[in-house]
Amino acid sequence: MPLCRYGLIGAGIGTSLSPVLHETEGRQHGLDLTYRLFDVDAPGTPADLRRLLDDAEADGLAGLNITHPFKQRVVDLLDGLSPQARDIGAVNTVVFRDGQRLGFNTDAYGFTESFRRGLPGAAVDRVVQLGAGGAGAACAYAQLHAGVGHLTVVDPDADRRGVLAEALSVRFETDRIAVAAPEELPAAIGSADGLVNTSPVGMRAHPGLPLPVGLLHPDLWVVDVIYMPVETPLLRAARAKGLRAIGGAAMCVFQAAAAFELLTGRTPDTERMLDHLDRLLDAGGPAVRA
Repeated sequence: MPLCRYGLIGAGIGTSLSPVLHETEGRQHGLDLTYRLFDVDAPGTPADLRRLLDDAEADGLAGLNITHPFKQRVVDLLDGLSPQARDIGAVNTVVFRDGQRLGFNTDAYGFTESFRRGLPGAAVDRVVQLGAGGAGAACAYAQLHAGVGHLTVVDPDADRRGVLAEALSVRFETDRIAVAAPEELPAAIGSADGLVNTSPVGMRAHPGLPLPVGLLHPDLWVVDVIYMPVETPLLRAARAKGLRAIGGAAMCVFQAAAAFELLTGRTPDTERMLDHLDRLLDAGGPAVRA
C-alpha cells in the first residue's frame, strides 16, 4: 500500500475526529495513510508554528491541515497561496511540494456545499455573521461569492474585523460588506434573513450562546459551524423557536474531502465520508473543533 502521511496543527485538538475520517477514507483508496495531531496545548508540543512546519516537512509529511488559532498566522510562513486562500487571507491546508509550502483554503468550499444542501432556497439578502477569525474569513468569502446581498460581520476585536473587511473589499463591492461591534448586533440582526456563527462560543471548551436568545426572530435561519456538540445551545434555541437551523458536520466533511484530495491526489467519496461522520457522531464521538 502506498504510504501517505500528514496531520493537523492547532490548539485543543486532542479529541479531533480528523484522523479517523482521513485514515478511513485513505484505506478505501488503498493508501497506508497516517494522520498525526500536533496539539500545541499538549505537553511537549512546541507552540512555535514555524518550527512545527519545519519539523513536519523535514519528517517527510505530505502537508498539514491548519486550524484555530493558526489559519491566518500561517499565511506569512508559506511560499505561495491559491487564489482563493489569498483572497480570504486564511489557510487551512498546507501542501509540501517540490521544496515549497503552498497554502489552500477548503473551508469556503465546505461552507458553500453544506449551506446549499442544508438550507435550500434560503433568503440571502441580508446576513449577520458572528466571528472574524480564520473560519469567519472563509465563511464570509463563501457567502459573498455565493450571492449574499449584504453581510455584516460582528466581532469584539476591532482590528480583526477591520482587517477582514479590508480583505473582502478587494474582491467584493464595499457596499455589500459591513463590520460591527457586539453592541451593534441587535440593530443588525433585526432586518437579517440569516445568522452564521463562526465564533467558538458553543463549543464544549467555550460553552454558552453567542448572542441573546431574544434576538432570534421568526424570519431568521441559523447556521452554526460548530459540529460538536452536534446540537449547540444556539441550534437548540433556534429550533425551539421553529427556525431553520443547521450545524457544522457537513461543512467539516466537505472541507476535509477537499483537503484529502489536495494532500493525497485521490478523489474522495464525499457521501461515504458524510455517512462515516454521521456514524461517529451518533456513537457519541468526542468534542472537536469546527
